[in-house]
Amino acid sequence: MSGKPAHESDTSPVADDAAQDETLDEPQDETAQAQQESQAPTSEGPGNSASAPDAAEQPEEVSASDEADQPEKPDESGTPGQAGKSGAKGTSRRAMFTGAGLGAALAGLAGVAGGRAWEASRRPEDGILTTYPFRGDHQAGITTPAQDNMFTAAFDVSATDVEDLKTLLSEWAVAAEQMTAGELIGGQPSSNKQLPPKDTGETWGYKPNGLTITFGVGKGLFVDAEGNDRFGLAARMPAILKEGMPSFSGDQLHAAQSDGDLLVQACSNDAQVCVHAIRNLTRIAFGTATLRWSQVGYGRTSSTSVDQETPRNLFGFKDGTNNIKAEDSADQLNKHLWVQKGDDAAAEWMTGGTYYVARRIRMLAEIWDRLRLIEQEQTMGRDKRYGAPLSIANPTKSSEEFTAVDYTAKDDKGETLVPADAHIAVVSPEQNQGRRMLRRGYNYTDGSDSLGLLQTGLFFIAFVRDPRTNFYPILDRMTKSDALQEYLKHEASALFAIPPGIKEGDTMVAASLFS
Repeated sequence: MSGKPAHESDTSPVADDAAQDETLDEPQDETAQAQQESQAPTSEGPGNSASAPDAAEQPEEVSASDEADQPEKPDESGTPGQAGKSGAKGTSRRAMFTGAGLGAALAGLAGVAGGRAWEASRRPEDGILTTYPFRGDHQAGITTPAQDNMFTAAFDVSATDVEDLKTLLSEWAVAAEQMTAGELIGGQPSSNKQLPPKDTGETWGYKPNGLTITFGVGKGLFVDAEGNDRFGLAARMPAILKEGMPSFSGDQLHAAQSDGDLLVQACSNDAQVCVHAIRNLTRIAFGTATLRWSQVGYGRTSSTSVDQETPRNLFGFKDGTNNIKAEDSADQLNKHLWVQKGDDAAAEWMTGGTYYVARRIRMLAEIWDRLRLIEQEQTMGRDKRYGAPLSIANPTKSSEEFTAVDYTAKDDKGETLVPADAHIAVVSPEQNQGRRMLRRGYNYTDGSDSLGLLQTGLFFIAFVRDPRTNFYPILDRMTKSDALQEYLKHEASALFAIPPGIKEGDTMVAASLFS
């Protein structure tokens, strides 16, 4: 990253984008044209494409061998996509990281930093040089084309004076804008070597790598555990936060790894760039907020642009065949993603924002790996090689991933080809009154436990206009009747309000909350 001041940065404007897929479902060898030809919805999972009338997500057709040659470039069409900026050549750096102050979270990242190095090694330079505007109607990192790496952290505010809180949010805004532009925090390092540097320096000379930083606020920012108003903001707390996320069947949640007062999500195409962002924002928060939990993610499990292929989850299946895309119509994004005026009279400041829901879902890999292939496919409802729904008896090409699921199709013995408890049959939008969400989750691997079992799984993330209609009912069905649940453990949960974008002239994160 250069030491150029923020006001001199050369970033190309970008608009919005979109993302959603299936709870645990399936990358693809061929994308948008195949879907354009069929124009049929496919994929499922909390947050996939809509039923037939809504099937507008049409990823481009790309072969598996060419996936890494296709840059995850921002949309330049004028639809809610985002445009990047390319420049001189640079190389993406993958490294093993440890870091004082972030402990095991950074150690976990060390093991997965190169999770998709095969793709990065063949990525055109555009992916390394891409930047996304920090300011706009909506925050970046939501509909932005999903990057390869994620580092998310939640904080508890220790300060008691609202002015201290505002100062932190102002300092975060300045630092985040500089980092997303590919700059050092504070510009050029101070010549006085007797002072600690303003920037920790681990991305000095690195390229921006499409870094986005997204901020959210939790219930704990408004009221304490006894319901007392903390900063004079209780009357403006959204009803969704006040009600909180309900419990679900089989929950084994760890409170210390759930929720929080403030949320920061850093995503980029280089893991060390993500570390740098969270590390420096944590350093800036010292004395005002403390790190509550953090999660490293790699190998995106969602495609949020038609230029991206469908990735595979850690069970080996294509995940998010029919996610919401940046190129979806404004009507679709407003219906399912962005908070609208009048949604909550007490929280009009959230207009143009969205809600963040996350579930840390451990995948019992050792058990899954011993299942027969036919059992794995019947659990998912899809062919493992091509991603086609099981309603296609003998798929032969990747484009069949995008064929609409026929839940009534039967084999020659009269048995339904897609079992009623298959993952796609339980969570797909067409099976849930067309409810959709924008999925933007990541795989995680946090070493192994004392029994030598991998601690690995999905950090499920969805952005949604109202989780009470578009997330909770779907997750409830999944936890009660999805065959996949036998191989999953839900270990942590989070709910945050994501304020609208930081506008020109705003001096702090979540400025609309305080205006």
